[in-house]
Formats: sequence, structure tokens, C-alpha cells
Amino acid sequence: MVKIAIILGSTRPGRNVEAVADWVLNLARQRGDAEFELVDIADFNLPLYDEPVPPSVGQYTKPHTRAWSAKIAAFDGYVFITPEYNHGPTAALKNAVDYLYREWNNKAVGFVGYGATGGQRAVEQLRVIVAELQMASVRAQVGLSLYTDFENFSVFKPAPNQAAAVAAMLDQLIVWSGAFHGVRQQLALAAAE
Repeated sequence: MVKIAIILGSTRPGRNVEAVADWVLNLARQRGDAEFELVDIADFNLPLYDEPVPPSVGQYTKPHTRAWSAKIAAFDGYVFITPEYNHGPTAALKNAVDYLYREWNNKAVGFVGYGATGGQRAVEQLRVIVAELQMASVRAQVGLSLYTDFENFSVFKPAPNQAAAVAAMLDQLIVWSGAFHGVRQQLALAAAE
């Protein structure tokens, strides 16, 4: 069974990402076709990238980088949950993504964005970023509006149709994550020859 990390992409005090992530996790666990785990980047205390060499080299010197690497490497796919700040993803999420390289390669990712326009611009930027990391982003995504899915812009109360959007995104993500597991095995065999 594939393992999917639901990554909380905000570290801001008073953040809404926890409520959104819990909702996605509860919907995901009703499926039974994958294992899901919340991964909160706030738990890793990642400063601005502070390794002496690029992440593509894979030579991590800092304990926080090694812990982040081990956590991310354990999954077959990811759901990034991000608010939209100034038409983009959070700096904390971008920094966390930039810390690693091979751990992301040949894996699938889905997105749950939220903001005034459903986090659409944040997700579009993330799609470009993950492509450079050799990740495949699924087309189906979830866009939560501060106007219709949050009461007073702060209390998360998703519209009923949003559960179907999560299901569609997870349908694609789980299939792709399984397929990429085979891709990673074939690449490892080819590298060993």
C-alpha cells in the first residue's frame, strides 16, 4: 500500500492549515487504499536553507536536514496544503521543499490550496517548482475559498462539494504514487547494472 504524506505548508501562529489538514486526513482515512500521515513542517524547525552544498548532492550536515530527509523519503506521494500569500505559496513551504532533492524525485504530488481565490496561484507556482524536482503533479486539485469555506475568514467550514474535490485529487494521487513506486524500482535496477 502506498504511503502518502499530507504536508502542512504553513508555520504561522494561528494558522488555518491544521484544520484543513485534519479534514483532508479524515476524508483520506475513509478510503482504505493508502496510508496517510500528517507531516507538519513546523515540527522540523527548518531555518532558511543552511547546508553548505546543494541538496542534489545529498550530503546533509545538519540534524534538522537529516530528520527532514528521513521523513520525506519514507513516502510514495504527497499532498501539499498551502495558503496563498501574495499570489504564491508560503516561504516556509518553499524552503522546506528546497531542502531536499532525491527524496522528492519520481513521486507524485497533489495540492490543497486556500485563500481569496482558492489558493490557485500558490498551487500554480508549486507545480513549476515540483516539476524541477522530477515530481508529477496530478491535475485534480482542491481550492478552498476564504469567502465560502471559512466562516469570518478564519473558522474552517468547507462547502459540501469540497469533499468530492479531495476524493478526485486522491484518486489520481494514489494511482500515480503506486505507478511511480515501480518507476523508482526500475531506475534503481538500471543504476545497479
